[in-house]
Amino acid sequence: MIKKLGEFLALLVIATVFVSLGIWQLNRAADLKTLMATASVIDTRIVRLESLGQPRVAFLPKSDHRTVSASGNYVANFRAPNQVDGAGSMQDWEVGLLQVEPQSAILVVRGLWSQRLVEPRIAMSDRIAITGTFLAHQNEDHSENAPGIISRLDSSVIVGLTDLDLYDGYVISTSEKFQGRDIVRTRVTPPALTSRIPGYYWQHLSYVVIWWLMAGVVLYLPLYRRRVKILETVKGEVHT
Repeated sequence: MIKKLGEFLALLVIATVFVSLGIWQLNRAADLKTLMATASVIDTRIVRLESLGQPRVAFLPKSDHRTVSASGNYVANFRAPNQVDGAGSMQDWEVGLLQVEPQSAILVVRGLWSQRLVEPRIAMSDRIAITGTFLAHQNEDHSENAPGIISRLDSSVIVGLTDLDLYDGYVISTSEKFQGRDIVRTRVTPPALTSRIPGYYWQHLSYVVIWWLMAGVVLYLPLYRRRVKILETVKGEVHT
């Protein structure tokens, strides 16, 4: 009796785990659907950078792909190798560190590294007004860090090179102005907004069905075994 009770409790625990996994997968599907709906309606209004984030504060998901404006002085310049833009083209990018306030700065993708000498040279004392797309920091390295080179677009890789408070995330500039005049150069196409939840909506729903089907199979096993026993008993009686 105790053995049977233990087996039943074990099956019940396993079935509960499968049901819980199905509920978790269902919630993931709902979250993904919400993110997909949000991604299709991106607010294109230009807002000030400081209204979306603050230095030394984690990047907020609601700020992703928002169009921002800022002004300040470029205090450093880096090459970001092997970067892929929204059109799928891989090239080296020119990235400037824009000091936007007395003690804060943000990484700004200015354009292609190969065209860094096309526009007039900008002194560190020159104040530049930029407009661009605000993006979350990159997590994967595209190269190795070296003097003048950053492995990924992430303020954490340059935190030891400056005393400024850095914004989490970076801006891909769509325009730069110096004294009201446009700095003309080829701009980088921002990558498309994608969901941070892996997989597809219907894929998650199919997993829900699989988890709950497995829970049903686990609960049905004792009934199936009992039915097989009864059939074997009936067969034995018929043969005798």
